[in-house]
Amino acid sequence: MLQTMPYDLAFLGAGNMAEAIARGLLGPGGYAPEALAASDVSPDRRRLFETTFKIKAFENNVDAAVDSQAILLATKPQQVESLLAGLGEKMSEKTLIISIMAGVSTRTIETALGLGRPWRVVRTMPNTPVLVGMGAVAIAPGKFATKPDLAATRKFFEPAAVVVETTEDKLDAVTALSGSGPAYVFYLIEQMTAAGVELGLPPDQADLLAKQTVLGSATMAKLSTETPSELRRRVTSPNGTTQAAIESMQAANVGPSIRIAIAAACARSVELGKTR
Repeated sequence: MLQTMPYDLAFLGAGNMAEAIARGLLGPGGYAPEALAASDVSPDRRRLFETTFKIKAFENNVDAAVDSQAILLATKPQQVESLLAGLGEKMSEKTLIISIMAGVSTRTIETALGLGRPWRVVRTMPNTPVLVGMGAVAIAPGKFATKPDLAATRKFFEPAAVVVETTEDKLDAVTALSGSGPAYVFYLIEQMTAAGVELGLPPDQADLLAKQTVLGSATMAKLSTETPSELRRRVTSPNGTTQAAIESMQAANVGPSIRIAIAAACARSVELGKTR
């Protein structure tokens, strides 16, 4: 990368996900605000980055991108053509291009930048818990991206997420599992809370107990050396309350239904990708 460029990373699009990543990068031991830049058509978003984070924000994407060693494409997927129009003519081919745009292939980005250059693109799929520093992100290299490019991309996300490396053909599965996954968990919390209320608990207590149970269980599963199946068995006493609940779920095909739902999300991701 060009060492004369003043910015390590420019966010092209300063929405919620870019904000979350910026918060992580500016944490203890992280980047100085002067090392980052951003661009957005919204004056409010530019103002937030400049006043809250002290990050220089531009209205024009080119102004942010041309002086950055890496750029993060963080707009809506349908805006990819307008986002990259004319950018390749102004930007160095040594610039690392990182995308968080769902369903937009690295080939699409390479083509949109044009000029026949070997653009180094890394496609990523973060999920919304990045907003609270507990995200999951999968990263996949494009045709011309290198191992150092993956390492650099990992460094940008690790302050706010667990990062795994994969291949681009696996990102539809990642989208279905972890990209959409927070919604599945929120749905579970909704239903647990509703059940608690139906059984006579005050709504605030049911809500708190459901959320803490999901948080504690996920933390326990992550920290334990045992599999989730084994942890479940340990909670399930013979002929006890948990066994009654698990048997009810099994009778209702809850497990297969969850797998079918995630497969449907994957199929939809593949379908959307074909339109971009």
